[in-house]
Amino acid sequence: MMHSTIEGEAVPPRIAPPERRLNRVAFIARFVRNPLSVVPRAAFSWVTARLKHEVGLPLITSNRINTPEQAEQVLASGQADLVSMARPFLADAEFVNKAAGGLSSRINTCIACNQGCLDRVFRKQRASCLVNPRACYETELVVRPPRRLKRIAVVGLGPAGLAFAATAAERGHGVIAYDSGPLGGQLNLAVRIPGKQEFHETLRYFGNNLIDHDVELHLHHRVTAAELAALHCDAIVIATGVLPRKPDIDGIDHASVVYYNDVIDGHTEVGPRVAIIGAGGIGFDVAELLVLGEADAAQWYRRWGIDTAYAGRGGLLPDPDPPQPLRAVFLLQRRERKVGADLGKTTGWIHRLLLRSHGVQMLNGVRYERIDDDGLHIRHQHEPRLLAVDNVVVCAGQLPNRALVEELAARAIPNAETPVHVIGGASEARELDAERAIREGVELALKI
Repeated sequence: MMHSTIEGEAVPPRIAPPERRLNRVAFIARFVRNPLSVVPRAAFSWVTARLKHEVGLPLITSNRINTPEQAEQVLASGQADLVSMARPFLADAEFVNKAAGGLSSRINTCIACNQGCLDRVFRKQRASCLVNPRACYETELVVRPPRRLKRIAVVGLGPAGLAFAATAAERGHGVIAYDSGPLGGQLNLAVRIPGKQEFHETLRYFGNNLIDHDVELHLHHRVTAAELAALHCDAIVIATGVLPRKPDIDGIDHASVVYYNDVIDGHTEVGPRVAIIGAGGIGFDVAELLVLGEADAAQWYRRWGIDTAYAGRGGLLPDPDPPQPLRAVFLLQRRERKVGADLGKTTGWIHRLLLRSHGVQMLNGVRYERIDDDGLHIRHQHEPRLLAVDNVVVCAGQLPNRALVEELAARAIPNAETPVHVIGGASEARELDAERAIREGVELALKI
């Protein structure tokens, strides 16, 4: 017998079969951590603390305070009299109730992405939340008990699969979940990118949710169509994600060519000069990882010229640390439009500014000629050009990972007894969009 918890308080113990207990032990060991975001939590409460000595009024502080523990630390340290939150309540409407009940580890934490809230508002759309698509859709996406309880297999525990499994199990369905690797899918790549470490909180939330609702977990197991057929489930959900796309470029199999997933997860080291093919969200992520590396809170303040001692005028450093890029990077795209034009409306400028300040050369309208021992040969502005780089990182889109769908079809599944639903990247391999994937998972779970 064991207590079902990942961090924080324990909840009442349950008895699980031996194989499930092993899954849970490995699962818990994988996710006990306290990551530091590149943008520090409560990043500007020190300003409120200084102001408290100058005025006789109660002061409220705000910005990047997204957990009860962080809020309590700000208040207990005397930095402010009150704490203001906004986005955290979109991520979890039960934030206050969970905090009061000692269930902070069950809070769906705001990751400060702006994607589902502010970016939507500035596009004149209804605000919502990347990690909680029910935000502002509470009357449309309603969690109710199903008419008939079902036994459902879900394959792939990236954002789409996690959202589906958690919501379906919350409704009362019996869910059996598989993943060929650790829980998280592409989110395990996202957490390695500077500024995206808060996705650890999303993994923690979904992981606890699966445990609380008795989802049967089979991690590091590549399930086969034969195994799924033998389960005799009422439905199968395929959320197997995407595979990197291999572009048709002469020399694409050269030894210097690597793919974004291998670079991000640390399986492949790259040299001091790198060209990145593809300047979508993934290309920007890889570029930031290659030039920035990891950073602590002190480095973040220095990088943005913030004087936490408030010795300089306006709290700004008179001479902020000049950027020291780890590598020389070229970020390339075929399209003629501005590089990074599709990034988030409220955050895209930050990414472009960071890369420019770290010497990243962003080129649009590029035609890729070939890759050889000399580097990457391109045509830019109608002129031939050689980029003498050590490595070429491919970030040229993705393809749906539908191998299991094809295996099931060969066994005449789906059929009347066992429908098959395909969601997330396995359905449509657009830019790695966690917001779309989580929403698709929740919407299907509420219908099934």
